[in-house]
Amino acid sequence: MSKILDNSYYDLMISTALAPTYDTGDNITYLNRQNSLLHIPAGSGDPCDLGKHSYSSFPTLYNLASTISLEKSGVTTVQTNPYLALYGQGVLVAVIDTGIDYRHPAFLFNDGTSRILTMWDQTDQSGTIPNEFTFGTEYSREQINAALKSPDPLSVIPMTDVLGHGTAIASILAGSPNEQQGFSGVVPQSDLVIVKLKEAKPVLKKVSFVPENANCYQESDLILGIRYAVTVASRVNRPVVICIALASNQGGHDGRGAASAYLDHLALLPGNGISVAAGNEGNSQRHYYNSTLAAPYYNDIELRVGSSDTLFAMEIWTYAPARLSIDISSPNRESTQPVYPGLNQCRKFSFIFNKTTIYVNNIIFEEETGEQVILLRFSNPLPGIWYLRAQSPENEAFSFHSWLPAGSLLSNDTFFLNSSPDTTITSPGNARHQLTVAAYNQLNDSILPESGRGYTRTGQVKPDLAAPGFELTCAVPGGLYGTATGTGAAAAHAAGIIAMVFEWGIVKGNYPRLTGNDVNRLMISGAVRNPANTYPNNIWGYGQVDINRLFERFTSN
Repeated sequence: MSKILDNSYYDLMISTALAPTYDTGDNITYLNRQNSLLHIPAGSGDPCDLGKHSYSSFPTLYNLASTISLEKSGVTTVQTNPYLALYGQGVLVAVIDTGIDYRHPAFLFNDGTSRILTMWDQTDQSGTIPNEFTFGTEYSREQINAALKSPDPLSVIPMTDVLGHGTAIASILAGSPNEQQGFSGVVPQSDLVIVKLKEAKPVLKKVSFVPENANCYQESDLILGIRYAVTVASRVNRPVVICIALASNQGGHDGRGAASAYLDHLALLPGNGISVAAGNEGNSQRHYYNSTLAAPYYNDIELRVGSSDTLFAMEIWTYAPARLSIDISSPNRESTQPVYPGLNQCRKFSFIFNKTTIYVNNIIFEEETGEQVILLRFSNPLPGIWYLRAQSPENEAFSFHSWLPAGSLLSNDTFFLNSSPDTTITSPGNARHQLTVAAYNQLNDSILPESGRGYTRTGQVKPDLAAPGFELTCAVPGGLYGTATGTGAAAAHAAGIIAMVFEWGIVKGNYPRLTGNDVNRLMISGAVRNPANTYPNNIWGYGQVDINRLFERFTSN
């Protein structure tokens, strides 16, 4: 078995420049020009392997950024926009997600053939591996059409989408019209590139303290999916818009993670559009911020832990030059005593009067950012209010952010008592040059309460724009239609508008050198701004996306 598929190996992120020094023939997987994977034996998956190996070498875990409902809302669709007759013709749109129901009418031409140009199923090892990759199965349009003609298409191509998220996102972006359902994707004449992500390795979930049954995906597989989309676009010499409707609360929320950095780089190249969900953590109470400017130089974080959350992690990120110790007290006042920052340390605390075990990594120098991060991993924590004291050993002023896991990785019963809704944009939404999309309710022009808020931890303006994200009509596996709500749905809507601009600029020859970042700036200049608000702001970014105003800027004198 390939080591990238073998759960007895960790996939550690390393610099591609260093890869040759580790290469023994089959233990390196190339991701992109910045990063590669080093596959090393995982043994039993000891939590303190994160300590022997750096925090940033373990891939971030992502989950889904929209909720799908089978209930047909009856809401008049907001997707259709015939302005300038731009339907995405000649543009590829790529969805890297949970797969797709390729048999759904939303992804077929009128003659019943597929609008999907190519699919890479990372979970299927039975067919032809894509060129330049090392696992999974690639399916061409010809193969998909052959499957569609078969009495049992799934016996020919077994691609399914059990969760329905990828199907919904792809349909909002590019679904074929269905008048009966009042439905159309934004660019129903674009060609689709689909990547079905494989589930994260159990051994990575184990070391990250993520429940074994949680649906989540590895950053390294996402990077490979992005590279696949770019490779396909290069092969057929067409512009591509990549939609990322996934979210993670891991990392420094500063755009410096591996996936964020890759998307940031691609958005500056001609013909690469990037639309990323801002995440749905705005009202989840999973972010805490403190600034302590005067003595005594400590701060007490109050964390309520619910009874169903028996395994989770949280992170504390400081600002240089501050250095913090951490002391953790349980609801019955057992304490770890202060843990001071150091290198390569992993401290295990087993509480005497309850079954709680806590692993503490107080990392003085996180390799990706150069900043201190404190990683706390809880196993069987006693339900109730926990107290975490962050303190400056030097008695200096300090400030820090803390985040709990995003989405379904945690129940709503675990949260910070004094939480902040700001700085809640998830990764990879914090990078600079991609389009990061918040979600609003298009029926009453109000932001969705869950929509992630900016700015980034380092003060970068994010989100960029808000797009419709409330009960958007979407395809649901099984030939059905339902609705999707959240910033993933909004990112899909915005991705369709990027594709329209690419069709106008690149395919029609009006501006062949357009980059994704160029399109973002055009969309920002054409956004609708409420006179009651100041822009940019950390909720709406630069306003509500408006395709008509965008093109009016091109055509007005």
